[in-house]
Amino acid sequence: MEQLTNYFGQNIKDKRIVITGGTTGIGKAIADLLVSLGGRVLIFGRDHEDFKNAVADIKQQFPNSQVYGTPADVSKKEDIAKIMEIVDNELGGIDILINNAALSAEGITKSTYEDYQYVIDTNITGYLAFCQEASSRMKIQKSGHIINIGSMSAESREATSTIYVATKSAIRGFSTSLRKELNPLGIKVSLIEPGAVTSDMQKSSKAEQQEKIEKLEMLKAEDIAMSILFCLSQPKRCDIVTMQIRPHLQII
Repeated sequence: MEQLTNYFGQNIKDKRIVITGGTTGIGKAIADLLVSLGGRVLIFGRDHEDFKNAVADIKQQFPNSQVYGTPADVSKKEDIAKIMEIVDNELGGIDILINNAALSAEGITKSTYEDYQYVIDTNITGYLAFCQEASSRMKIQKSGHIINIGSMSAESREATSTIYVATKSAIRGFSTSLRKELNPLGIKVSLIEPGAVTSDMQKSSKAEQQEKIEKLEMLKAEDIAMSILFCLSQPKRCDIVTMQIRPHLQII
């Protein structure tokens, strides 16, 4: 049997990787892990300071890393074009897309039209747009892997976040259909649905989130990054179609 050290992560080196929302939380944890394995990683997010800090932190951890990007908003067509220009001119293409940028949202009764339109543009339209851009390049090389980060909210459907539930339910359905469309072109599609994860999207404080981690009621962002590495490490013959990761004591 093949040694695990020769299996997990060995195919990441020199891969051209785009992580939407890669400057904080889950996205940053994914970037750290894939950069550490030799991936050429492009990250971006809306906040200029977060982007600057993320790139500086990666370069401090991994001085020889190849990290690219710019501040950008997935809901803006012109920003999507800006990112894809970097993909073409600096990365030289794309092998892996990790769609991660998303916003939390409250119930429909507490939101305005403008509130939920922006969430939809980010959580759904942004995913679709980057999948379209990535697949148009991947199909030429007859290879690639798209990972969409969904949420267990698509299953638990809590009453307090109906707009967020709607967007993550859409990503679940989209990912299932997208796999059927892209698999014949040599492109893998995986859906990762985390439960509660520490992040700036959570309403609770960092101290409260740490307490939940210790109580096994919340995951670390690094837990999701490792799950994604498992997906990416599979041979061509093997697809991880859907993966759900939840805290041990998060009862959904």
